[in-house]
Amino acid sequence: MTATPKDPPPNTPRPVIPRTGIGVDVHAYAAEDAPQPLWLGGLFWEGERGLSGHSDGDPVAHAAADALFSACGVGDLGTHFGTDRAEYAGASGVALLAEAARIVRAEGFEIGNIAVQFVASRPKFGPRREESQRVLSEAAAAPVSVSATTSDGLGFTGRGEGISAIATALVYRTG
Repeated sequence: MTATPKDPPPNTPRPVIPRTGIGVDVHAYAAEDAPQPLWLGGLFWEGERGLSGHSDGDPVAHAAADALFSACGVGDLGTHFGTDRAEYAGASGVALLAEAARIVRAEGFEIGNIAVQFVASRPKFGPRREESQRVLSEAAAAPVSVSATTSDGLGFTGRGEGISAIATALVYRTG
């Protein structure tokens, strides 16, 4: 004889089950004849070649925002800030992350944390890691950690053609 699960008593609170999401963003370096400033991890990197993109091209901030949308099941970066939305042309990745956090909270979620790793040969990130994490955490109003790695000369990041980032986000439903 097998036991059948019983329904919980009425008005029993449901457990809060966290949800996770993944976000990926990739941007190519801007053409030499059309230079752009480099925005990475919410920071301006003076003297570094910038990335092309509809907004500021910050793959770290964009991947973080996309991970939030993924965790909540509310679309993706293109859904909310796509290239068809002229008001986001040139927008700051920090502003997009703040707006993404506002959107997921309006959908009834709270953010546990966001973790991002980007792949690039430059710039040297370690000396500015804490500054980046502070800026992004303030934008999301939640903890954001950022790490960097190289691809040992392999692929488009190793050839210096662009930067990629992957992020995870942990959210939970409120109320």
